[in-house]
Amino acid sequence: MKILVTGAAGFIGFYVSQELLKKGHQVVGIDNINDYYDVELKYARLLELGVSKEAAKVEHSHVQSTLSSSFSFVKMGIEDREKLPQLFERENFDVVCNLAAQAGVRYSLENPEAYVDSNLVGFLNILECCRNYKIKHLVYASSSSVYGLNEKIPFETTDTVDHPVSLYAATKKSNELMAHSYGHLYGFKTTGLRFFTVYGPWGRPDMAMFLFTDAIVKGQPIKVFNKGKLERDFTYIDDITEGVVRILETDLSDYDAKKEHFKIYNIGNSKSVKLMDFISAIEDCLGKTAAKNMMAMQPGDVERTWANVDALVNDYNYSPNTSIKEGVTNFIAWYKKYYKV
Repeated sequence: MKILVTGAAGFIGFYVSQELLKKGHQVVGIDNINDYYDVELKYARLLELGVSKEAAKVEHSHVQSTLSSSFSFVKMGIEDREKLPQLFERENFDVVCNLAAQAGVRYSLENPEAYVDSNLVGFLNILECCRNYKIKHLVYASSSSVYGLNEKIPFETTDTVDHPVSLYAATKKSNELMAHSYGHLYGFKTTGLRFFTVYGPWGRPDMAMFLFTDAIVKGQPIKVFNKGKLERDFTYIDDITEGVVRILETDLSDYDAKKEHFKIYNIGNSKSVKLMDFISAIEDCLGKTAAKNMMAMQPGDVERTWANVDALVNDYNYSPNTSIKEGVTNFIAWYKKYYKV
């Protein structure tokens, strides 16, 4: 298949692109390479895919990978209402995997406009292109943040998600509603994936795994919010990638648009881990104890996440099996190599 991966220089997009190439698919990746976090990390991911920084920096240039004849990259944002349809017309994609978004719960309190531009306007552009260029299947990133103040544990996709506590979460809920309406009106399949706290090598520097490791290595105190009384369904990147790719490879030969145009799945580790236990795993692996600044709860944050992934297990034989110890060990090994620690 020929697959568009948006956000290909991002954490999950990078891994999904790699795995699709291993499976023999043709992949076109796009990314606007914004400066929400260190752009050098994004360029380093692209280099792993065979695209140099110099080539990737050129706006709207179609760059062929030097490592794979099946991968090419275009620096472009999904907000680009003019260039995005041109890309769809030229490439004739079978499937679209939309992982591009303005990420981050806390940043949405500081720069809400970025979330409207990327997560709402950009997503609408993706839907319009899927409609106009006869895309068979749109797989897109939602988020566990849509559950907001939900108190029922574990979180299930049948739970009410009408009380988001951040603009980021509200935009992700909006994506699900928009996808439902477009799939219903225009007959293409949409699958939304509510990601739960993804971590691993090449991970985002604004996420807990990276922040804790970086601070401990440098002998700096770590910020522990809600005084450590938090739990997260930490999910290793390989498990996430496996699930996403299985869905992208769905056989749609017997697809019935009236019955199956809209699906939502949780994609997580199906376990809730205490934040203090997660920190302990990092300390054990580094052989250093963190100095901890115990902080109040952050605005827009929630106390606990835990994914019920039964539907994904049943429909796609999804099987997350990476332990926290293994995942933390792998991340720290990458961190030390990448930063030459």
